[in-house]
Amino acid sequence: MLTMNLPKPPLCTAQVPQSHCSAAVSAAVRRASSPAAPSLTNRALAIVTTALLLMVSAAFAADASSQPADVIVTNARIYTVNPRQKWAEAIAIRGDKIVAVGERKQIEALRGPATKVIDAGQRLLLPGFTDCHIHFMDGALGLTRVDLNGATTVAEIQKRVKAYADAHPARPNDPWIQGMGWTYPTFGPSALPNKKILDDVVPDRPVYLVAFDGHSSWANSKALAMAGIDRNTPDPPNGKIVRDENGDATGALKEAAGDLVGSKTPPPTRPERLEALRKGIREANRVGLVRVHSAGQDFEYLDLYNELRNRGELTLRFYVVYFLDPPGLTPQSTALIENARRQYSSKDDWIAGGVVKTMLDGVVEAHTAAMLAPYTDDPTQSGKLFWDPDKYKATIASLDARGLQIFTHAIGDKAVRLALDAYQNAAEVNHTRDARPRIEHIETISAADVDRFGKLGVIASMQPLHSYPDDDTLNIWARNIGPERASRAWVWRSIQEKGGALAFGSDWPVVTLNPWPGVQTALTRQTSDGNPPGGFIPQQRLSLEDTIRGYTLGAAFAGRREKTEGSLEPGKLADFILLDRDLFKIEPSEIGKTEVLITVVGGKIVYQSPNWKDDGTPAK
Repeated sequence: MLTMNLPKPPLCTAQVPQSHCSAAVSAAVRRASSPAAPSLTNRALAIVTTALLLMVSAAFAADASSQPADVIVTNARIYTVNPRQKWAEAIAIRGDKIVAVGERKQIEALRGPATKVIDAGQRLLLPGFTDCHIHFMDGALGLTRVDLNGATTVAEIQKRVKAYADAHPARPNDPWIQGMGWTYPTFGPSALPNKKILDDVVPDRPVYLVAFDGHSSWANSKALAMAGIDRNTPDPPNGKIVRDENGDATGALKEAAGDLVGSKTPPPTRPERLEALRKGIREANRVGLVRVHSAGQDFEYLDLYNELRNRGELTLRFYVVYFLDPPGLTPQSTALIENARRQYSSKDDWIAGGVVKTMLDGVVEAHTAAMLAPYTDDPTQSGKLFWDPDKYKATIASLDARGLQIFTHAIGDKAVRLALDAYQNAAEVNHTRDARPRIEHIETISAADVDRFGKLGVIASMQPLHSYPDDDTLNIWARNIGPERASRAWVWRSIQEKGGALAFGSDWPVVTLNPWPGVQTALTRQTSDGNPPGGFIPQQRLSLEDTIRGYTLGAAFAGRREKTEGSLEPGKLADFILLDRDLFKIEPSEIGKTEVLITVVGGKIVYQSPNWKDDGTPAK
């Protein structure tokens, strides 16, 4: 048996960098295999090399794990979303990364004199949530305007608008009253509002209110006049001015027609936008969000997000799309997309570009979602594609060839099919793999297309709270498309069972950015009052584990970040939340009431509830 005295590598410690250790290993291997050394077979040399590398790695890991943690959260029920270690009792943080997850005794061994220790009191700790579909600037600005969410009667809408007008007198350069959140069922069978309702409470100032879904708008007479809308005003492309029997505008504006009025409103100033963003970020952290995927209206303000970062005020991570309108890419849009990708690369943990969104259709309620067959309640309509199909496919192939991730808004079954066809074509033409293109919303779908998500590697980016079975969903949405197509409403479970990947979000400000009502809806398919009995299309209910994954690891996968985010594992970013209740021990109907006690982003507490008592003092 051949024996050798091999040179010993130095121990890898904080004082001896790992790169030096690697160099020492290489030198040791070269000396062991040199002509002056006793002869070694290839197999023996491989064993020697492997042993040396294992010694170095173990020494380095041992030294790293022996360094005190900056923060330890202990005495917790930690659901990690890591399939190799689903549950843990404690977690250790150093800098902005997780260094250890495990049993309480193991983690407390990393406690040092300056370590901040948080006793979780056996509360549930989860990875921080990601909202995969949000319009952040719009939502943030909405916090400063008329909020019509939850207003279910005309009287309540009038009351809120009048109260806002009284509290916010007209300014010399801005007489406008703006808001968002009205819903279609409020206005009866027509499902559309009338200018006279607003004229009755605010006749002397322009009022412009956007529907909860962002696809319809409402203006009073003053606003219509300031926009120059009269009987002779033509409908814009991809939009419709709703008119009465005399040809006069009623005040309801569908899709792009809203821009005729919206473009007349004075744009917020830079300080106003920055202050709105601060409010929005605080609200996001308050409800447990650590990252958002912008689905539009944020790209133009990347410099504002960067300014907040440079000031140390950015406590929410952003993945921001470029919104591409038809007919397709231009030299200017291409330059903007590529410049953003260079400046905000995928390596940037806080602000990243490199993603493009397109929009194929509208919404079911307004009959603007593109359907394969006519609407049940109005067979004269079947919606409309916003893109020429051939130009859309060519554009998707071009974006895919550049390595850009693609989001496509598709609500109707015709739009969903076209998006799937375009993604399949791009993969075949470009021979790309793991591109992870996404379809946003997917409110209804042909049965023949459900399994294509898994087969094509297309991510289903869906918003659980959109399926909330209130009057809008059951009496407008379902009525418009009929029972057969409504039976395939928000089929997230079917897509998952066929191998498709799910990612969840809100579409704020369409609905609240608070994820907990969405979690509850994914599990129950019922309203908070328990309606309808048995649930709306109950076979699409998800488990709690699958739903949490959609907001965490599934969301990270949908943003190409599953290696650094989405689950609680050593080496990943220290983004997590502590809750006031254990979701695994309560009734699903109670989940919507969940409150976040602590939100941690990058190892720092960015939100702490007034109800949280532990002060996180350093260990004594």
